[in-house]
Amino acid sequence: KSGWAIFPSAGVPHTALFELEQAVPVAEGEKVTVVLAFGSQYANHQLGHFRVAVTDSKMPQAALPDNIAAILKTPADQRNDGQKNELRMYVRANHGGELAAADKALADARKAKTDYEQTIPTVMVMQDRPQPRDAFILLRGQYDKPGEKVTPGTPAALPPMPKDAPANRLGLAKWIVDPANPLTARVAVNRYWEHFFGVGLVKTSENFGSQAEWPSHPELLDWLATEFIRLKWDMKAMQKTMVMSATYRQSSKVTAEAAANDPENRLLARGPRFRIQAETVRDQALAVAGLLVEKVGGPSVRPYQPEGIWDELTVYGNLRNYKHDAGEGLYRRSLYTIWKRTAAPPDMMLFDAPGREICVVRRSRTNTPLQALALLNEVTFVEASRVLAQRMMTEGGGTADERITYAFRRATGRLPTDSELKILDKGFERQLAKYKGNVEAAKALLADGDTKSPAALDPAELAAYSLTASVILNLDETITKE
Repeated sequence: KSGWAIFPSAGVPHTALFELEQAVPVAEGEKVTVVLAFGSQYANHQLGHFRVAVTDSKMPQAALPDNIAAILKTPADQRNDGQKNELRMYVRANHGGELAAADKALADARKAKTDYEQTIPTVMVMQDRPQPRDAFILLRGQYDKPGEKVTPGTPAALPPMPKDAPANRLGLAKWIVDPANPLTARVAVNRYWEHFFGVGLVKTSENFGSQAEWPSHPELLDWLATEFIRLKWDMKAMQKTMVMSATYRQSSKVTAEAAANDPENRLLARGPRFRIQAETVRDQALAVAGLLVEKVGGPSVRPYQPEGIWDELTVYGNLRNYKHDAGEGLYRRSLYTIWKRTAAPPDMMLFDAPGREICVVRRSRTNTPLQALALLNEVTFVEASRVLAQRMMTEGGGTADERITYAFRRATGRLPTDSELKILDKGFERQLAKYKGNVEAAKALLADGDTKSPAALDPAELAAYSLTASVILNLDETITKE
């Protein structure tokens, strides 16, 4: 029978894997004698079974990949190492039998191992030198002019290191949480107090040194610090103590006299009242609308940002040509927003979120027109208003008053007064008349954001409720902790 005879000339006997070396044509009726010759090194090996196949003329060499066919046309003694290796790999992958299956199993196992290792968090580990390096006071700060030799220690104004503590990082950690060291607990509880009351017992929470402001309530600060240590540094228990106190649970209403005598409430005559932080402003709008994804952990997400926001500042990197996420990435907590160190997201900067070039302990608080413009026009807040309007229409009741009351209570935690409800109701009626006369404008408003409006809801009515919801989300009371 005519066709092609494939002859192996070298191989590995244990696996019966042979390297294709020569393919010669066989004329029809021509007899073929196959001689298997092995060197003396194979004399004591059991070589197993061999099969010699002759292909049909209907399956010529052209059925092979072009690169393999080209190699086979080259005489065996003229092939370079690269060609031989390519030929060997082809046979191994396509005609290896059990060996090919083993290769695939090995590749799958290595991939599974790599995938698993990528799920394990990594952390940098430092190790002390066997012999610590000498340290010196540098004369006039010049590195090449060492002066007096110094050793690890603590400031004289603070307690010394524990006697059993080594003079290294472990010893420093033990000293930091030593009950005899008053500084750590005092700084910590003062920051917790600032978080809940807007200002710390020591106003300069970033500075407890000689230039710090004197505590407004020294005895209270002392008690909180010792209580924190008594609770074995339990942060949750410490903060629970603060929020359940009679001081925190006071009403935030202020009289004219109190506002004149104690505008910052340093004497704690009333409950705290201050604007919530930048990240919380966005999170609260999403939560009120029912859009907030409360999933914990995971990589950074990309919410809405102005077009080309970082193109001028980022020549290279993953923030150039910024594209926002789709799905839950748009509605994760602001904590997970991807952040360029030298350029914070603009909507957070408007609400006094600091940059990340330096550490900032105490944030400033401002009140600017740009903040109102962002709350009224930024995509996240427009979309949150629209989704809240959808809930007003589907869950809030059957009348405009019931629906407005529903949204007002979700945003502020209380029912609107009669005068507040009347103002919001009049605004809704005015917007409804406007959008009924211009349905295209209503549809344009409803198209802002990735979520889709239910087709069953009237566009003009939904747009009117959206603007009413936007007003509610823009109330000072909505973005102020009271």
